This record gives sequence, structure tokens and C-alpha cells, in this order.
Amino acid sequence: MPKIRLQKYCSEKGLASRRTAEEYIKKGWIKVNGQVVTELGTKVDPDHDHVELNDKAARQQEKFQYVILNKPVGYVTNLPQAGEKEAKNLLPAKFKNLHAVGRLDKDSEGLLLFTDDGVVAHRLSSPKFEHEKEYEVTVDQPISHEVLAKYQKGIDLSGEKLKPVMVRKIKGLTYQFILREGKNRQIRRMLNKFGYNVIKLKRVRISNLVLGRLKIGKHMMLTALQ
Repeated sequence: MPKIRLQKYCSEKGLASRRTAEEYIKKGWIKVNGQVVTELGTKVDPDHDHVELNDKAARQQEKFQYVILNKPVGYVTNLPQAGEKEAKNLLPAKFKNLHAVGRLDKDSEGLLLFTDDGVVAHRLSSPKFEHEKEYEVTVDQPISHEVLAKYQKGIDLSGEKLKPVMVRKIKGLTYQFILREGKNRQIRRMLNKFGYNVIKLKRVRISNLVLGRLKIGKHMMLTALQ
């Protein structure tokens, strides 16, 4: 396998985000085959080189914070326009340095993760890792078996082939949707394509993070995240 930049290696192996890895390299906090590396252009062989963080980097990573929020309808995830409410402002001021992982549109509610851990943010938001995202969706009319079958095979949407989506009926007009990618307003657009409208959309899980009984507008700090 060809050599890759040390920053990229650290990101792919979950040691640190690329930006954080650059900081660690400058500080001399990363060793390659037992030798401290301080050059940003350093490349490593992923199959043969041994990369490790020193104790200072490890202690800094122990300080990462993870907070989940049950976002109410009417709040945007980031970059609010004039007059819009930002979900982050529902968190205490001590979490002002945290950033939302991924998006949850203004008309939707449910699980949002905030963190300062760049590696976790990248892994949960990048489609290449295919982390599941689970939603409870209430629609205006029953979804036909034919349409459900199409979703589970993967449909074309705006000229793009989507990955298969697991969909099952929960009760009445409420369905469970499980995605392994997160296109902009994907579920709403998937339903609109076949004449269905969303009445309520709630995200209840991201990978192994579960919303549980956390009340709307409330947050909960996690002690760690794997």
C-alpha cells in the first residue's frame, strides 16, 4: 500500500482528526516507529509503520465532551438566518465550544449530538462509514407495499441512486426509517417523490446513540463515546 500523510492516517485510524493531528505533530506529540515526528509532510506506511500518541495527547483527548440534545421543531442545526433559532443555544453556555454532528432540519425533531471530538464527528457524519440513523416518521396516508419495496431496494432521487433504506410500519401512519447515508432532507424527498407528506419526523438513534426518554428541548452529557 502506498504511503499516506500522517494526518490522514491518524484520522482513518481514529487517533485524531486531521486538524488535531496537525497540532499534535507540531507539538511533537506523535511518534512513528518510536521516533517523535514534527514535520507536517511526514508520510507513513499504513501496513508497516507503528503510530502512537504520547501521554499529553492522550490526556487532552480525555477532556473531549459529548452532549446529546432532543431538538424541538423550529430550531436549525447551524448557520441560522435572521430571526431563526439555533439548537445549540438550548445548551448551557459551558458547551459553547461544541459543534453539532451532521444536520437535523428545522421541521424535524429528535437526537442531535454535539462534541469537540473531530474524529467522532467525522466518523458519524461521513457516509463512507455507513452508520445507521433511525427515524420515526408519521405520514398523511399509508405507504403502499410497492413503495416500501422500492425504498428497500434503493431509489433514484434527483438523478442519484440512494442506498437501500429499511422501512417498517410501527403503528397507524407512523413508520420506522433506517438510513445508512444522510442526504439533505432525504426522507421528506423520498416520500414526496411518491405523493406522501410528512406530518412528523423524529430522529431517535445515530449508530449506538439512542434518544431514549430524553424530553424535548433537554440535553444529556455522555461520559464517553466509542
